[in-house]
This record gives sequence, C-alpha cells and structure tokens, in this order.
Amino acid sequence: MKKIILLLFCMILPMHYMFAQNDSIARLNTGNETHVVQGMTPPEQALSQQTAETETSVVEEPVVEKVNPYKGILESRQFVFSIKSILRGLLGIACILLIAFVFSTNRKKINWKTVGIALLMQLLIAIGILSVPAVQAVFEIFGKAFVVVLDWTKAGSNFLFGSLMDLNKFGYVFALQILPTIIFFSALTSLLFYWGILQKVVWVMAWVFTKLMNLSGAESLSTTGNIFLGQTEAPLLVKAYVPTMTKSEIMLVMTAGMSTMAGGVLAAYIGMLGGGDLQMSVAFAKHLLSASVMAAPGAIAMAKILVPQTEEIDNKVKVSKEKMGRNMLDSISNGAIDGLKLAANVAAMLLVFYALIAGVNYIFGKVGHWTHLNGLIANWTNGMYDSLSLECVLSYLFAPVIWLTGVSGQDVALVGRLLGEKLIMTEFVGYSSLAQMIQAGMFVNTKSLIIATYVLCGFANFASIGIQIGGIGGIAPNQKHVLARFGFRSLLGATLAALLSASMIGMFL
Repeated sequence: MKKIILLLFCMILPMHYMFAQNDSIARLNTGNETHVVQGMTPPEQALSQQTAETETSVVEEPVVEKVNPYKGILESRQFVFSIKSILRGLLGIACILLIAFVFSTNRKKINWKTVGIALLMQLLIAIGILSVPAVQAVFEIFGKAFVVVLDWTKAGSNFLFGSLMDLNKFGYVFALQILPTIIFFSALTSLLFYWGILQKVVWVMAWVFTKLMNLSGAESLSTTGNIFLGQTEAPLLVKAYVPTMTKSEIMLVMTAGMSTMAGGVLAAYIGMLGGGDLQMSVAFAKHLLSASVMAAPGAIAMAKILVPQTEEIDNKVKVSKEKMGRNMLDSISNGAIDGLKLAANVAAMLLVFYALIAGVNYIFGKVGHWTHLNGLIANWTNGMYDSLSLECVLSYLFAPVIWLTGVSGQDVALVGRLLGEKLIMTEFVGYSSLAQMIQAGMFVNTKSLIIATYVLCGFANFASIGIQIGGIGGIAPNQKHVLARFGFRSLLGATLAALLSASMIGMFL
C-alpha cells in the first residue's frame, strides 16, 4: 500500500500543469463558383447555375489539397539545446527511475553500472537520431531487411486465407496477421539452429553485452531480437535456454518483449500515421524504428532495477541442436509443430484477457451510470470519454508523467488518452487514435505528437501478459509461475522504458 501511495504521489505532483485542453481545430472553407451563360433565359440560367454548383461540389472538391499542419516539422527533425527542456527531461527520467526503484524486488542488489550503461546507450541513440543522418540511414537498412523476412510469412498466409489477408477489405485481424508469423518464425528458428547460424549470432551478442553490461548471451540475444521481432518470436531465438533462465533473465525477456515493436506491425503503423503521404510515412518510419531501437537498452535498465540479478549467470553460451531434427526437413517440421502450439497458447490467453477487460469496463460503466459519473466525465473530458472506464482512469492517471516527457500542457490529456488506450486496448488502437488526431490537427505542438510515437512504442498492455504466459510458457512450462509472478512488473517496466525514450527525445527535440 505504501508503494502505491508513493507512486500516485510521484505521478500527481505536477498535476496542476496538465489539463488545459485545446478545442480549436483548423478548418478549410472553399466556395463554389457560379457560372452564367450568355443567351440563356433566366430559368435556363438558374438551371445552369444549379447544375454548375452540383458539378462543382462533386467534381472540384477533391482537387483541393489538404496540407497536413505537422508535415514540415516532421521532415525537419531539429536538435535543440534548451536548458528548460533538458531540466524537464531530467526530472522525468529521475521520476521514472524512482518509480522503478520503489517497485524493485531487491533494491540493495541493483547493479547501477549496468543500469547506467543502458541509459547512456539509450541517450546516445536519441542524440544520434536527431543529429546524425548516418544513424537514420542505418536504421532504415536494418529495418527493411527484417521487414522483408517478415513478409515471407504472407506467402503462406495468402495461400491459406486468400483475400482475408487484405487489410483494406477486412482490416487488421490478429489471428491472421500475427499467429502465422509465430508459426513461421518457429520453423525458421529451428532451421537456423540446425544450420548452426544462430549459434554464431548468440556467441557475438553474448560477448558484446557480457563485456558492456554483464548480461547472459541468451537474454541479450532475445532483447536485441525484440527490436524487430515480436514478443513471442524473439524468445524462439533462445528457446533452448528459457527453461533454465534465472528470474532476472526471465524479467528482461518479458520486459524487452513488451517494450519493442515487431517489424510486421511497424509497417502498418507507418501507413496509418503517414496517411498516404510518402514523405510523412518516411518521417514516421524513422521515428517508429528508432523508438523500437531505443526501447531495448531502456528495457534492460528497467528490468535490472525491478528484478536485479542475484544468481549466477552462464557467460559461456553453448547452443545445442537437441530436438532440432535429424535433417533439414525434419527440423522445419518440428519447428512448425512447436510454433502451432505456441500460436494456440497465445490465442487462448489473449481471448481470456480481453474478455476479462471487457467485463471490468462493463462494471465500471454500470457504476458510472448509477452514480451519475458518466455525464460528469463526458463534460469534464469534453467528450473524450462518455463513461467511466479503465481507459479514462489510466489516461488521466498517467497525464502527469506524460507532462514530464516534454509534452506541452495543452496536449497532455491527448497523449494520456493514447497511453491509456495502449495499456487497455493494445498499441494498435493507440496508434489508430493518434493517426486520427493527426488528420484532425488536434495537437497544439508538433513535438507532442512525435513524443507520442515513442510513448506508444511496444506491446505494453494487459493482454500481453496473457500472450507471454501462453507463448513463453509454451516454450518452458516450468517457468509459467515466474511469468505469472512478473507479469505486471514487466508491464510496468515496459511502460517506463517507453517513457524513458520519450523523455530523452523530448529533451533535445
């Protein structure tokens, strides 16, 4: 109870800065021209005028070009050295670290050297993103490579599901877009293990992260893989080690999985936020990819504070080809079967958690109706919420922390709402709402919407707890009790990691 009270105090402290709303949205008015043809009688002229107006409203309206008010600033990412922004960002980072420290399982065993190096890496990436064009080019190259690999899954999915894979017709369907990816990556991982390729990658990553931050090879590879892979695909890279991982390693695997974004959904977010504009799409692509990269060291920092490493770790990673198959085809077959089991576990846990969340919102809505809170909430939030719900509570609960990331006071309620939607309804809903806000010109400050892309980064939502228990638990059933125990802690750590990235970007943007 003391921890919860301290957490609420830290978040509500700057509350008086928060809730100024901006209701002004730019509108573009166009007039219709009236055409009068000489030699016509007045009735003919009236008919001609009516026809011209009708044709104008139907034909000429699409000609009007709608200029996105944020386009110019998104294209020119400027590195700004402002004492006020830096101090505000440092205050935000300090509060985030304090929250993680309060919820740590063993404060005395925190390795601050590891945490400091992780934070320094995250900060250097933020500076590079804003000031070094070469860094942006590297992100684009690696991002495109992973997206190409993920696109291979679509060939098999299109054969099985046909037109159901068309996002324009049927929208984003989790069972069709994500579950086949789990199956494919399981088979691909088994094949790469059989060929001995992943063994070499594990060795390189283990050496680098062991020297820098004293991490095991397994957890470092899973964390790095999460930059481009999903929270259930990346652990497949180290599935041989998951059953023997320590509690701190499991915590990092879970936190990194919720902190970063998979390459497959990254493309969807780029299209949503870009709104069909090529330049806007490129600008958001760089921010989304860099957000996922920054989240990796951020997840390390948060995980190692929340659950410090107190057990011995194996720095000598020995990858075995056990149970990978007797030959190449057998390896692919075994991987596909394992992936099918994982997909089934993920689907079952996701169904249960969404049903429970719907039940909680139903109860909240009834309570709001009986206590007449629903009307008050609709008036207080200017129609942002029409009833009491978990989204409403969490959006305003996180608004003070959103302010600490550098979001302007007029926009904190908007970004707070996005974070609330991400936590309850998944980040896909959050990015969809952000895209609508961009098209409506609802943000007072363009800096706020850029920071919002970092705040929304990752799979940090309540449903992901169930996904990880089902997905990672399918790899190592003996670790299910650890996964369940650290579910909410990993959700907190991933949320704080995203806020860390947002605070660092806000310091210099």
